[in-house]
Amino acid sequence: MPNLESETLLLACIALIAVAMTVQAIILLCIFIGLRRATNSIKVQLEDLRSSVLPVVGNTRDLLANMLDLFARVGPRIEAVSTDLAEITHGLRVQTAEIQSSAEEIMERVRKQTSRIDGMFSTVLDGVEKAGEFVAEVVSRPVRQISAVLASIKAVVESLRTPSKDERPAHPPATDKDMFV
Repeated sequence: MPNLESETLLLACIALIAVAMTVQAIILLCIFIGLRRATNSIKVQLEDLRSSVLPVVGNTRDLLANMLDLFARVGPRIEAVSTDLAEITHGLRVQTAEIQSSAEEIMERVRKQTSRIDGMFSTVLDGVEKAGEFVAEVVSRPVRQISAVLASIKAVVESLRTPSKDERPAHPPATDKDMFV
C-alpha cells in the first residue's frame, strides 16, 4: 500500500509539473504575441511619422527654393522664416530623440524578459532533472528488492523441485490410489 501512495504522489507531482510547464509555455506564447503586436504597432507609428515627416521635408526644400527668390524681395522677413525653420528642425530632433529613447527602452525590456525567461527555463529544467532522478531512485530501489525476493523464491523452489540422490525412492510405489484421503 505505501508503494501505491508514493506512486500516486509521484504521478501527481509529474502531472503538476506538466501543468506548470504548459502554463509557462502559454504565458511565453502570450508574451511573444504581445511583443509582436507591439513591434507591429511601432512599425505602423514609424510609417505614420515617416509619411508625415517626408512631406514636411519636401515642403522645406520647396520653401528653401522659394526663399532664395523671396530673399531678394523680402529681406526683413527672412529672419522670421529662419526662426520658424529652426523650431521645426528642433521639434523633429526632439521627436527623433523620443522615438530613439522609446526604442531603446523597449529593447531593454525585451532583454530583461529574455534573461528572466532563460532563468525560468533553467529552473524548470533543473527541477525536471531532479524529479527524474528522484523518480528513477524511487522506482529502481523497490524493483531491485522485488527482483531479489523473486530470485530467492526461485532458488528455493528450484532446490525443492530437484531431490537429492539419497532421497529418491528405489522403487516407485505400486498404487497411490488407496493412500489419498
